[in-house]
Amino acid sequence: MRALAVEDDPRIAADLAAALSSAGFRVETCGDGEDAWFLGDTEEYDLVVLDLGLPRLDGLTLLKRWRANGREMPVLVLTARGAWTERVEGIDAGADDYLPKPFRMEELVARARALVRRSAGRGSAVQVSGDLTLDAIRMTVALKGVPVPVTTLEYRLLAYLMLHKDRAVPPTELLEHLYGDEDSRDTNAIEALVTRLRRKLGPGIVGTRRGFGYFLEAGSGPA
Repeated sequence: MRALAVEDDPRIAADLAAALSSAGFRVETCGDGEDAWFLGDTEEYDLVVLDLGLPRLDGLTLLKRWRANGREMPVLVLTARGAWTERVEGIDAGADDYLPKPFRMEELVARARALVRRSAGRGSAVQVSGDLTLDAIRMTVALKGVPVPVTTLEYRLLAYLMLHKDRAVPPTELLEHLYGDEDSRDTNAIEALVTRLRRKLGPGIVGTRRGFGYFLEAGSGPA
């Protein structure tokens, strides 16, 4: 999953990136409200963690602009402001959740995972598709109850397909949500990743719909 952390404090931004990366997110950081506006308006994210106290453009105005422009990615707001009226204002502006500073990174990660699941219509942290089970908290994969060792990228791919198991996901979309800007952006990388997973999981798990993309065969069927 692809996440944007918008935070002007470099230390907090680095901590956010580390915590979300360890939870399976591909994380980008931004410390400026105007730059964040452009990124959120032109790129596709599965989650945004947004501090309200930003330079050039405050987080609340930024969030209102995103929502007015039809951007619907889940947004978790962070702020040092403690008044309940400000929290209500943030939620009314379009925030999906609210976490006051200081906070525990463990709680932030749990809220982030929950927001991504809810945005995809999935309630549980443990997702099942046929014989395949993914545990988003432990970041583990099991096939017929037997643990399957997977790399971080392999887990991200399966997790993304699980969240979108009602459709076939194009390779270009997987590239955007699995790899960083410094990584390979060749769709052959996705094909190689899928090939490795098929060797580990066997046939009948990750399917291909030619011209559309990849899907979990035990899902509700590719669109």
